[in-house]
Amino acid sequence: MEPKKSRKADLQSKRLLFLEIGFVLSLGMALVAFEWTSRPAEVEGFQKESGSDLVQEAVPVTRQEQRREPPPPPPPKTTEVINIVENDVKIEDELILEESEADEDTRVSIDAFSTEEEEEAAEEQVFVVVEDMPSFQGKGLDAFANYVQQRVTYPPLAQENGIEGTVFLRFIVDSDGSVINVEVIRGVDPSLDKAALAALKDTPKWEPGKQRGKPVKVSCTIPIMFTLE
Repeated sequence: MEPKKSRKADLQSKRLLFLEIGFVLSLGMALVAFEWTSRPAEVEGFQKESGSDLVQEAVPVTRQEQRREPPPPPPPKTTEVINIVENDVKIEDELILEESEADEDTRVSIDAFSTEEEEEAAEEQVFVVVEDMPSFQGKGLDAFANYVQQRVTYPPLAQENGIEGTVFLRFIVDSDGSVINVEVIRGVDPSLDKAALAALKDTPKWEPGKQRGKPVKVSCTIPIMFTLE
């Protein structure tokens, strides 16, 4: 025996209606969820400051004062003294031009410059190298150095203290052959320097050096050795 179904109890016929109602409810809930806004809770202890409570402080605009330099003092006034001369007074500072009887054949003689001053300047000049170097007893500078070395007296005090070395002397052979301006250019000890200078005293004359055939002053340098044996 087959069961009989009632058309009122058959829910399959109302399925489409229930589906539409579900869609409408879902859409409505979605719209409500989008329109829902949440407000933050007020926090106690803080108050919102209104824009009218803020006070803006006015800052004054300042400008740098430009320092003006005082003007320069006026130049001193100079008073010109004007001598008023009458018309009858003759002025003696007038320029007088004298006429000379000169023509094309007139010759003007010009005095030549004297060479005496140049010769004196050449004699005063001290040379280091000249055309003819000075000669000591017909020999060179080495012969004079040996001559002085033989005349040197070794100071006893320097020998006791073991002082030794080489003293360099510079001197000038004058235009007349005499030895002048002796000086120490590199010394060792005051006692040795003094002994070296003493050895050049009363040395015989040289044959002076010559430049362009004229005797001139020539500067020379010699070493004097002090050695303990």
